Amino acid sequence: MNYMDRRAFLTAHKKTSKRVSNRPTSILSVSPTRTLSGINPYMGSWGMNEVVHLLKRTMFGAKKTDVDYFMTRSMDQAVDELLNPVATDPTPPLKEYLTSTSATTPDTNIIQGSTWVNDINNDGTVQSQRIGSYRKWWTGVMINQDRSIREKMLLFWVDHFGNQTAEVGVGNWAYKQHSTIRQNCLGNFKQMVRDITLDLSMLRYLNGYLNTAAAPDENYGRELQELFTIGKGPGSQYTEQDVKEAAKVLTGWQINGNTYQTVFTASRHSTANKQFSAFYNNTIITGRTGATAGDLELNDMLSMIFANNEVAKFIVRKLYRWFIYYEIDAAAEANVITPLADIFRTNNYNIKPVLSALFKSEHFFDALNQGCVIKTPTDIVIGSFREFNVNMPVLTDWDTSYGHWNTLFNFLFLMGQVPHDPPNVAGMPAYYQEPLFHEIWITTDSLPKRNQFTDQLTNNGYSRNSFRMQFDFVAYAKTLPNPGNPNDLIEDALKYIYRIALSPQAKQQIKTQMLLSGQLYDYYWTNAWNAYITSPTVANFNIVNTRLKDMFRYLMNLSEYQLS
Repeated sequence: MNYMDRRAFLTAHKKTSKRVSNRPTSILSVSPTRTLSGINPYMGSWGMNEVVHLLKRTMFGAKKTDVDYFMTRSMDQAVDELLNPVATDPTPPLKEYLTSTSATTPDTNIIQGSTWVNDINNDGTVQSQRIGSYRKWWTGVMINQDRSIREKMLLFWVDHFGNQTAEVGVGNWAYKQHSTIRQNCLGNFKQMVRDITLDLSMLRYLNGYLNTAAAPDENYGRELQELFTIGKGPGSQYTEQDVKEAAKVLTGWQINGNTYQTVFTASRHSTANKQFSAFYNNTIITGRTGATAGDLELNDMLSMIFANNEVAKFIVRKLYRWFIYYEIDAAAEANVITPLADIFRTNNYNIKPVLSALFKSEHFFDALNQGCVIKTPTDIVIGSFREFNVNMPVLTDWDTSYGHWNTLFNFLFLMGQVPHDPPNVAGMPAYYQEPLFHEIWITTDSLPKRNQFTDQLTNNGYSRNSFRMQFDFVAYAKTLPNPGNPNDLIEDALKYIYRIALSPQAKQQIKTQMLLSGQLYDYYWTNAWNAYITSPTVANFNIVNTRLKDMFRYLMNLSEYQLS
């Protein structure tokens, strides 16, 4: 059949402390220009293809109900709704785990089914359980996401700030950082950086709580510039002295383990003036004393950093690789990155105006930017669940829900993506590691696990407390316009789940081998489907269900399904 060759897929585009050696080095690709389109408003057709493209990039999967909904909106209206969530925040994670008998200080005061997020407990065993609870909970939140970009932006920023919850070791702090990012993910980037700078997990992960005037710790001062704001682009010229001076600005901040609050201790703060390099216009941050010294100097330093044009360019490049394509050539830099960075700065580092211009642009809908990125594990796991509208337990059945969410989280882990636990402070390598970038998602180990996941959910699924989590392709087929016609069934399904077109010959062969079971005439499927609809007996259901399972399992095992 005329399918993408799997070996070609796996080798496509190949080119001949917390400190890590495989962090970002350069920004611009030297490959030939892909496209000359820019951020001019998109004026092309607005149909199902464009809606599916928009939703697959901004949400996890393109559910048919969501596609149908946005088909009733204009392109501008669709983007505006995606960027302006109206749903309330999800309820916090629950104690779904059993009280540990091995804990020195078990959390017996928290009953199962109630939240632990406001309970202070410094027992390592309890906190390990809470980290597990947080991971399951977030998996469920992504599955039950509202009709907006919020969950994908949350994942973007959590990855950007590169904390490892397993190393921080406190589930309460992980949830608190998550909540901070959730509140800021579509707001003001400068405010988010300030909040994260004083965040408990960040203070713990990058040693900020150990940073004193007598022994300044450079970890966060370095990553603040290299990974969180300025980056390592061609225009980034901050110096080692800037790292040292930033560390001094940040001295004095600590963690109160009894209250889970960030505190400032003036006696630990460096009161000396901080002299920055010519890259920052030789700025001097005046050393302060007293209880407000830390806040005042932090504000001065962030104002200095954000006055530099490199911040906007660096963040826009990261957004580009997350939502558009991994390669940024000279044309993309000039026609997309630079004007979007201007919008970012002009709007005082508010995030929405940048995303609005990007998603409404001719560049976003450029044919060369569609179906060109490899799905992340979250797009495979969460996206397939949402697209096939898998039934899940009611949220009040927390034991069953958390158990199933844990199964899905484990698949994310096996496929190489653990939300809030990147391999290092630089985040997931697929977004910065040259020359492969997103090709890192597909390996001889991870691709079979992707297929194993979709195969298992197609075959028997997973059962917990008598609730089975499984793809129901018969129910899915019923949502399509004309499932009794095998040609329409295949055509309509592929519009939602594929971004790469199959040839007519390929679709014909799939129809013949899967839906017609080797027969020659379309009525072999039509009669079977109509018989089931007229009389949904077990026997009639099994006939259509077996054929649909064969077809969708096969489609999800093809390389085309891995592309978004």
